[in-house]
Amino acid sequence: MTELAPSDVADPLVVRTVAVPDVGPLADLLPHDDPRGAMSWIRRGDGLVAWGEAARTDVAGPDRMARADAWFADLGRRAVVRDEVGVRGTGAVAFGSFSFSPDSPAGGSLVVPRVVIGRRDGVSWLTTIETGARVGPRPSLARERSAAAPVREPRGVRSLAGALEPAAWRRAVADVVARIRAGEAAKVVLARDSWASADEPVDVRSLLRRLAGDYDSCWTFAVDGLVGATPELLVRRERGLVASRVLAGTIRRTGDDDADLARAATLARSSKDLEEHEFAVSSLAAALAPFAATANVPEVPSVLHLPNVMHLATDVTAVLDEVGDEAPSSLALAAALHPTAAVCGTPTDVAARIIAEAEGMDRGRYAGPVGWLGADGDGEWGIALRCAEVSTDDPRRLRLFAGCGIVAASDPVAELAESEAKLVPVRSALGIG
Repeated sequence: MTELAPSDVADPLVVRTVAVPDVGPLADLLPHDDPRGAMSWIRRGDGLVAWGEAARTDVAGPDRMARADAWFADLGRRAVVRDEVGVRGTGAVAFGSFSFSPDSPAGGSLVVPRVVIGRRDGVSWLTTIETGARVGPRPSLARERSAAAPVREPRGVRSLAGALEPAAWRRAVADVVARIRAGEAAKVVLARDSWASADEPVDVRSLLRRLAGDYDSCWTFAVDGLVGATPELLVRRERGLVASRVLAGTIRRTGDDDADLARAATLARSSKDLEEHEFAVSSLAAALAPFAATANVPEVPSVLHLPNVMHLATDVTAVLDEVGDEAPSSLALAAALHPTAAVCGTPTDVAARIIAEAEGMDRGRYAGPVGWLGADGDGEWGIALRCAEVSTDDPRRLRLFAGCGIVAASDPVAELAESEAKLVPVRSALGIG
C-alpha cells in the first residue's frame, strides 16, 4: 500500500463551501462512469455525496486508522477554508473505509474529494477542494456537476458462489458452535460471501438509489468501491456528543404484519438473541468508557424493523471527557471501538482467530469502519454491512457479504437462512430475485 505522508501534499488544501438550491436526490448527482470513485453517506435523504480526489492516503496494519487520522488532521490544520454555510459536513471532509482485520491486505483509505454536495435539515451546499496557494473562483453547481446521464439499471445480473458453498458454510457454523460449547469463545461472528456478475459495468447510482429508497433508516454509503446500506452506526461525534447503535440478534420478516409483530415479540424474548446482543453492547460500552465523561446504556434493547429482517437494537450515547483539540476525532473513536462483539465476537482476540480459521476467505473491508470525517473531528462511521464491493479488475463483478453472530445455541440451518436474508438488500438492488 502507498501512504502519503503529510509532507507529500506540499500545497495547502483550498476549501470553499457555498449554499445552493435544493439539489434533489443526492445519489443521482454522482458521476456515472466511475463505479469505484463514487462517495456517499446518505440517510433519509440527507447526507453527502462526493467525487474526485484532492488528496488520498492508503494505509495498512494495526495502526491504519490512527495514521489516516493524523494525516487528515495535518491537512486540516494547513487548509485555507471559506465556509459560508457552517453546518456539520461543510468545509474540508474526507471519506474512508478500513479493513475488518489489521492483517488484511485490503488495508484502508481516506480520500479528500474534489467536489462534495450535501444536504442537512433543508440546507444544501456545494464544497470544492483543491490544492494550491490561493482561493479560486466561487464554486458553481452547474460547473462542478459532471455531464448528466440517465441512471442505468443493472442488466443481466447473475448470482455466483462465494468462498464457501452453502453446505460448507453450514459445516463451518457447526464447527464454530462446537468450539463455543467447548469453551473457546462466547460468541463468534461468521461472514459469508457470494458474487454477482452483470452484462455491463454496474451504475453505482442505481444501487444507492434503490438502497436509500428501500432502507431509508439505514446509512447508505459508497467509498472506494464499497457500496451498501448499513443499519449499524459504529460512532457519531458531534460537538462533544457521541452516539452508537448496536445491533445483534436477528429474525427474518415474513411479509405479514401480524406475523411479524409476533416474531418481533419472540425476538425480544429469545435467550439466544438476548445473549448475543448483551455481548455486543457490553463490548461497545467497555471500549467507549475511557473517552466518556458520562454515558447512557439502555438496559433493555428495542426491536429495529427493516424491510427484510428485524434486529435487537441498543442506542448508546455519551459525552466526551475531553473537548476541543484534546478530544478524539470520530475516526479515532471508531479505531478504539472496532471491532465490537457485534462484528467479531468475544473474547475479541479469540473470536478473530477463529474467524480467520473458519471463513476460508479474507473479509477485506466488509464489517470494517466506513464513513466520513470533518476537519473539526466530527463525523459518522458505520460498520460496512449489507454491502457489496465492486471488483478492482472488472466493474461488472461485485462481491456481496453477510454475517451472523454464532453462540452456543446457534443452529447452522437457521444461520444460513439469516445470512440469505441479510444478502437481500444488495441482491434486490441488483435485480436478483
